[in-house]
Amino acid sequence: MNRKAVITGATKGIGRAIAEIFAQNGFDLFVCARTTDDLDQMAAYWAKEFPACKLYTYALDLKDKTAIAGFCKVISEKWNRVDVLVNNAGVYLPGNMTEEKEGQLEELIQTNVYSAYYVTRHLLPLMLPHKHGHIFNMCSIASLAAYPDAGSYSVSKFALLGFSKVLREEMKTKGLRVTAVLPGNTWSDAWKGAALPADRIMKAEDVAKAIWGCYALSDSAVVEELLIRPQLGDL
Repeated sequence: MNRKAVITGATKGIGRAIAEIFAQNGFDLFVCARTTDDLDQMAAYWAKEFPACKLYTYALDLKDKTAIAGFCKVISEKWNRVDVLVNNAGVYLPGNMTEEKEGQLEELIQTNVYSAYYVTRHLLPLMLPHKHGHIFNMCSIASLAAYPDAGSYSVSKFALLGFSKVLREEMKTKGLRVTAVLPGNTWSDAWKGAALPADRIMKAEDVAKAIWGCYALSDSAVVEELLIRPQLGDL
């Protein structure tokens, strides 16, 4: 029987690369994203490339607490356990904290922090009874140092790292590993068309490989924080 992974924001960028590396290693997946067309395209690709791995897709806006509950209810109806949870969904909105538009902090906190909090709370009942599993929270180097023109974004990522630290303390005696992932600049749609050398920004696949390496450790070891940057440093 294939192991089970849930990945939020999985149709593009780092989330898509993570989904693919887990599928390559025999996982069935439950993924979500906001755009139905992107999910349908991903499902068609999966049927061709990973026929032995079941892929379930679900469209929702992770800012919606009620929609999150519905998503997790569907997962619990399909599966009786979750082996891996990757809280990857997030959004970046630029702006200095003192000048950004009204409501930007709330939007970033809802998408980048509350979504991880509520998805985790809903899915823990599918993980805790088995005393085995791994939760990855996609933080950022902005979780460690405030970035220029990224005021509320940095606040949200600091908060997500704090959530990860608390979750790690609460889960470490219960058999669940928790890893905060802190990637630097990584190629994604946000960088599309950028006039930069290909090796100046990390590949999403590199982040996915690093995450798989953390998962592949024995149950007696955990990478609490995975910090990964471009070789030449961040932009």
